[in-house]
Amino acid sequence: MSGEVPLRERVRRELLERISDGRLRPGDRLFEQELAGEFGVSRVPVREAIRMLQSEGLVEVAPHRRGVFVRSLDRHQVEELFDVREALEALAARLAATRASAADVERLGALAAQARDALARGDVDTMSRANTEFHDGVVALSGNELLASVLEPLHGRLAWLFRLNLEPERVCREHAELHTAIAGGEPDRAAELALAHVRASRDMVLTRMAF
Repeated sequence: MSGEVPLRERVRRELLERISDGRLRPGDRLFEQELAGEFGVSRVPVREAIRMLQSEGLVEVAPHRRGVFVRSLDRHQVEELFDVREALEALAARLAATRASAADVERLGALAAQARDALARGDVDTMSRANTEFHDGVVALSGNELLASVLEPLHGRLAWLFRLNLEPERVCREHAELHTAIAGGEPDRAAELALAHVRASRDMVLTRMAF
């Protein structure tokens, strides 16, 4: 694990990916020594990475349990996350529709198609990954680095919830509609679709989790 990217950031990115794709689930414990050995680094960058994830709300220190754990979310916290997503993802879609190049739009469409193809094959992991990358892609096309930095930890905190997706057909259909609006340079339509998509996902998650 060498190169220009600091070790702590490399470890952070790997742990974030594991939280996002479900390899690390809410309530799982993180052991510094084990992670240091796995990554081939000292415990210092692992400890720093964990602190970064803690500041992003992805892990929590539980003194009574004597350890660091992937954070669980209660209903109020999930509601708060979706409140923020509604505003920011609508903004991201609006900006993407005004700034995306033809090549950008083509890459976004490829992700939507990949998710649909995976759904048809019953490949849930590939579908979930493509759908997550689609959301990340819309944010990237917004061209707003601050917006991307704010949304990244939110996506990490919610990605494991989306693996509980009970409505994959709807998600794929709505992504296709959003891609069409962005490709057509329709900012108002794109924002409207993004907002409706996040609200539908909110309903799905809250129903699925049955707090």
